[in-house]
Amino acid sequence: MSTRGNTETDLRPFALHPVMTIATVVATGLVVLSGRYGFHRDELYFLLAGRHAAWGYVDQPPLTPLIARLSADALGENPTALRTVPALLTAATVALTALIARECGAGRGGQILAAACCACSGYVLAVGHLLSTSTFDLTVELAVVLVVLRLLRTRDSRWWPALGAAVGIALLNKQLVLALLLALLVVLLAAGPRDLARRLPPDPRLPLVAVALALLIAAPTLWWQAAHGWPELRVAHLISAGSGLTGRLLFLPQQALQFSPFLIPVAVLGARRILRDDTLGWARPVLFAHPVLCLLVLVGGGKPYYPLPLLLAITAAGCEDLARRARHRSGRTLVLAAALSTLAALPLLPASAASVTRNLDPDQGEQVGWPELARATASGWDAVPADQRSRAVLLTANYGEAGALAHYGPALGLPTPYSGHMSLADWGPPPPGTDGPVLLVHPAGRSHLEKSFTGCRTLARVDNGQGVDNHEQGAEVVLCDGPHQPWPELWPQLRRY
Repeated sequence: MSTRGNTETDLRPFALHPVMTIATVVATGLVVLSGRYGFHRDELYFLLAGRHAAWGYVDQPPLTPLIARLSADALGENPTALRTVPALLTAATVALTALIARECGAGRGGQILAAACCACSGYVLAVGHLLSTSTFDLTVELAVVLVVLRLLRTRDSRWWPALGAAVGIALLNKQLVLALLLALLVVLLAAGPRDLARRLPPDPRLPLVAVALALLIAAPTLWWQAAHGWPELRVAHLISAGSGLTGRLLFLPQQALQFSPFLIPVAVLGARRILRDDTLGWARPVLFAHPVLCLLVLVGGGKPYYPLPLLLAITAAGCEDLARRARHRSGRTLVLAAALSTLAALPLLPASAASVTRNLDPDQGEQVGWPELARATASGWDAVPADQRSRAVLLTANYGEAGALAHYGPALGLPTPYSGHMSLADWGPPPPGTDGPVLLVHPAGRSHLEKSFTGCRTLARVDNGQGVDNHEQGAEVVLCDGPHQPWPELWPQLRRY
């Protein structure tokens, strides 16, 4: 007999207190550890982008830079302030995972286990520790999956507007939700018109309302992208090209490692339960959407973590059986998953250990050395003759360096940094009259930027003091006499995506 129903009373009670306890513990732990290392390069870029408010940027919609600006204005411009919202979003992710387990028939034990599995995932902790587009994306995509499951289970047309609103909000942060929806649509269409009519609500008008609502919410950023020639597509193409054959071959192993190898068996249980339990037949489109999305991401050259919201939902579906049949095994699984995930994703170890942990999570190493880069740059700026500094320009190779110098530089007497990287190219070029010396900052061995300037010589090299071999370790501070061309002519040549 099918458990498919039309009301909230068809579900078991939500385990509110234990689930929220897990969510609170995770959020508290993330806040406590938030200041252990320092800013990530992307966070410094978001702070900088937030000061140049717009409906879009060449590499992202406006939501994450807006969150960065509001967090800094309200709580201060420091890592803990910036990472408070990600911690709260992670708490919401934990709760949503438990709600997905409940949607799939889980009782109190299954819901608690689903929340705990979510809290022990390396990916969940990694994106919860930092402010990134992936942080909000994980939460909102889980919300989309939850609403889709509710639509499939109940066929209640009243959930279509909620789906449209969730998709519209997701589009203000990233376009990945479109790939998720495409995967679901492919699965539903592959089942045939008859099955599609049986699974989805019968009212054909409210889906159109959902589409209209999503487009209305996302209209400003879609308009911005269209007006600027869809630069996000160009950035996505470059990410795809950078993935290469090796990245595609390692796609599934990296996805399992980022999610947590110890949680993969729980996901397998979830897949088996959805396939074998006829009362969960309505949830199969979400299960089959995962391999379809993996294929889409592989073809597109995307990141292995893009399909992880679906994998988390499938894992939640397996928690009911595990909670009932193997409590001791589930406890051991959680301990092992938590141990690996916290060491790999969170700054528990001294900063010098990031050289080791960055092999599992490269983002850990990118949180070390930014003050040292600013001080090395300041020593280079001191070498600029005092009577020429009003005409001098500080130029960086990438947005991380520019963000760091914008944040730490004023206290060290540094001017506004410029860069041709990503959206910083839209905020330049340097103003008229800056035809004097140019102080360059670029990663070690990447001297191509110097070709546009005369008389370049290296003044300093960055040492983060922790021995962490990250992107900026050994970065060069180079003083040049000036540009080969006037800045308005040179600037388009310096743009990089």
